[in-house]
Amino acid sequence: MYFDITPDEEFTKTEKVPGPTKEEIRALVISKMRLSDKDVVVDIGCGTGGLTVEFAKRAKNVFSVDINPDAIKTTRTNLEKLGLENKVELIQEEGFQALDQIDDFTRIMIGGSNGNLDNIIEEAYIRLPVGGRIVITSIVLETATDSVRMLKDLGAEPEVVNLCVSKGVMLERGVMMKALNPITIITARKQ
Repeated sequence: MYFDITPDEEFTKTEKVPGPTKEEIRALVISKMRLSDKDVVVDIGCGTGGLTVEFAKRAKNVFSVDINPDAIKTTRTNLEKLGLENKVELIQEEGFQALDQIDDFTRIMIGGSNGNLDNIIEEAYIRLPVGGRIVITSIVLETATDSVRMLKDLGAEPEVVNLCVSKGVMLERGVMMKALNPITIITARKQ
């Protein structure tokens, strides 16, 4: 099966905003989200908008949240560049507070929490409808373990995947594999 994932080089990037989430990671996150064109997605910690773009290509609409004004500006630039700005509402706010501004959603992605991970997970999971999905990406082990603990406390059965991607760099003698930072993806479906 082919995923229409936007190549990394098509994204506008800035020094002030991390990202985009690498293409291979975005492909797996999209798979774990199990999106349809009826889904409403919240993307907390949108950064450059790599995942927001992928969600907007597949979902009914997206709320993209970041506390960093440069992240909101960069995400807007990327959405406009790819013609997806009409499917996304950008919210410059801390993730937990932004949830107060969003009425209904069926999927939530947490890529950044500004130190408020437990509250965001709890509020998001409580508000998800039965069958809704939560996906959390983590580059820090503590975020992954805290996410699993919190989801289990809420009665969910989290799935945990650790992904290590290496990309080939062409050298005169051959191909050298250069590792990207590993990432842990935690997923749960509300029962």
